[in-house]
Amino acid sequence: MNQHLQLSPAVRAALKEHRPVIALESTIISHGMPYPQNVETARQCEALARDQGAEPATIAVLGGKLCAGLTDEQIEYLGKAGPRMRKASRRDLPGLVAQGQDGATTVAATMIIAAMAGIHVFATGGIGGVHRGAETSMDISADLEELAMTPVAVVCAGAKSILDIGLTMEYLETKGVPVIGYQTDVLPAFYTNKSKFAVPLRADTPGEIAGMIKAQQEMHYPGGMLVTNPIPEEFALPADKIDQAIEQALEEAQAQGIKGKDVTPYLLARVVELTGGKSLKANIQLVFNNVRLAARIAAALSTK
Repeated sequence: MNQHLQLSPAVRAALKEHRPVIALESTIISHGMPYPQNVETARQCEALARDQGAEPATIAVLGGKLCAGLTDEQIEYLGKAGPRMRKASRRDLPGLVAQGQDGATTVAATMIIAAMAGIHVFATGGIGGVHRGAETSMDISADLEELAMTPVAVVCAGAKSILDIGLTMEYLETKGVPVIGYQTDVLPAFYTNKSKFAVPLRADTPGEIAGMIKAQQEMHYPGGMLVTNPIPEEFALPADKIDQAIEQALEEAQAQGIKGKDVTPYLLARVVELTGGKSLKANIQLVFNNVRLAARIAAALSTK
């Protein structure tokens, strides 16, 4: 085992006994939602995973250790720190480890640590991708590169609505990342459950997805897999309303000179304001939905 990796006793036991385990990221705690909703959501995600028979491994870097499985106190610490916490992607991990620092892991960093631990399924909200205007800014999330390199299946509600979803799909295709629609032929778009983009693969049961993961492992593919899970209809937001809020938030971010890793937290927070809190409620529900599916996939995978 990697000397820098630290597993919680519950995660260590579940992996040793070949029971289902799912990874959960920590930037959704520190940067994705305000306190205390972030901590409440993180705790509920862990409870939902256990209800579905899977052990949750919330992942973060704490004191320079790559932690898979956090205590309640550690989750509270991340939630209270909020955006002050270092947002850790692939490039940040060596420095944080060497200097004994803390960081909340993005999708990319969570995938890396999950793979080190032997965790094959990871539930998040939405992945990063190609940002709008990337043809001039070159702002492309490291999440996409990680999906092409690291063998972890990521369950999400599609790419975040603030992104250029068409270019994100093109990038994933170029990198050879399998994109699966769970019970859908159309790519979900985070707050809304439909977009104008088709998904190349469809699976109607968690077992089918587990079979695809198993086949990918047996073929020794170097990368991961993206499972897109539509937000439940009752929590979805109208596409025109959310697009209007996103466009306004983007214009404001550009006017204020907000760039790089600060763009996504700003846009998500501003969209919450512009939608009167509706986008936050949708965000929470889509995360819960993804955790349930990821746990069922992990349970099916553990029997193969």
